[in-house]
Amino acid sequence: MKKRKIPMRKSVVSGEMKPKKELVRITRSKDGEVAIDPTGKLPGRGAYVSLEPKEVQEAWDKHILDRVLETKLTDDFYQELLDYVEHQKARNELFGNG
Repeated sequence: MKKRKIPMRKSVVSGEMKPKKELVRITRSKDGEVAIDPTGKLPGRGAYVSLEPKEVQEAWDKHILDRVLETKLTDDFYQELLDYVEHQKARNELFGNG
């Protein structure tokens, strides 16, 4: 059986290349609406952040996503992202990345 190619993406916080499944995508639509994109298929400008709470906290502290997505993000959005990442990390530890 042929081995499948694993799509790699770069985290905007650490600059590290990682498999797409280990990252979460944040999108900004043409209307300027920013959303967490768990499917990775929403239209618009996308930025990837690792599924590590420390990395999300660094993005929040330095407002990295604000610069990358060229918009002003609220603390509520960063909190939602942090909660999402913590949930996904716990889920991956329980059930694996399958």
